[in-house]
Amino acid sequence: MDWKRLLKLGQDEVLGLDIGSSAVRIVQLHKDSDGCVVTTAGVVDIANAAEEDKNNREINTVMAIQKCLQSMGIRTRLAVCGVSGPEVAVRDFNFPSLPPEEIEGAALLEAAQVCPFGVDDSVVDYQLIPDDDDNVCGVLVAATNKVIKSRTQLAKNASLDCVLMDVEGLALLNCFIKYEKSEAGRTTAILNVGSSCATLVIMGDNGRPFIRDMSYAGNDIVKQIAAECNISAETVGMILFDCDNQTKPEVELGDGFERACEKLILNVAETLRYYTAREKSAVIEKIFVCGSFALVKGFVELLDSRLPEKAVLWNPFEKIPCDAEQNCRDILKKKGPAMAVAAGLAMRSI
Repeated sequence: MDWKRLLKLGQDEVLGLDIGSSAVRIVQLHKDSDGCVVTTAGVVDIANAAEEDKNNREINTVMAIQKCLQSMGIRTRLAVCGVSGPEVAVRDFNFPSLPPEEIEGAALLEAAQVCPFGVDDSVVDYQLIPDDDDNVCGVLVAATNKVIKSRTQLAKNASLDCVLMDVEGLALLNCFIKYEKSEAGRTTAILNVGSSCATLVIMGDNGRPFIRDMSYAGNDIVKQIAAECNISAETVGMILFDCDNQTKPEVELGDGFERACEKLILNVAETLRYYTAREKSAVIEKIFVCGSFALVKGFVELLDSRLPEKAVLWNPFEKIPCDAEQNCRDILKKKGPAMAVAAGLAMRSI
């Protein structure tokens, strides 16, 4: 989805800025004819991420972005941001043959019919996909002006210029396609589990992405465990993520972790069944799992044991060349799966 302002054209060095609900992640890539090389990357937790006051959350988020930029020594001010969640929609379309001048109107009409929010106060864009028949096929994306304005304002307050807005699911797919080889006849599935949103991205041979954002994610799992074990969410987070430089509490979660993940597992399984029923030729054998919650010990293994498809941890930086300082390399080795969205955003060019 283009949210491009026509300025500083000719520059292709941009930051991939992933603004999450609990942390901000930034990746910068150098692009040339051979591909992309990581030049620097960073991640900073948002202070008091559970803060209920919206203004305080925004202030803390901006401070995290600024701290991350400072730690990385970045001078570039151009950023690509991403959006996801209930105010974002990605849908494919298939129209009978239409004159070129009628395609945009048809796409807007389709968006009005399929989007779960009003498109009059939204940005709608589309991309045509080659088709063997005479039909007009493609993918449309829509996002509310509210969610776009929120992201661009956070970047602006951190002294960054958001020159392009992308859909996080498409950024994941862009990163995956560039560095992972999909077998012919096989369908790619990527599951990104963050703190406030889990995104399942599926791409088959027809070239049409299927994206579903699920609201039940890491924060909900943590809260359910905390309520069941009668301990604080902070304590649960320390146990699950085995936080550095902190004494790990001696608390046994028992089967509470698996029970708390049950709703997410069911949501993923239901979505996979829906997709394979719709695309009868689809064969999904493997799910590539990323996102901040993918770093929780035992989570990917739990998915692998409960889903019919094999689940594996995906760190895109195992394939992306890196020309950065050792500290950055350590971050990408340890937290790379949580930075896949930022990498996909950074791969965009302006």
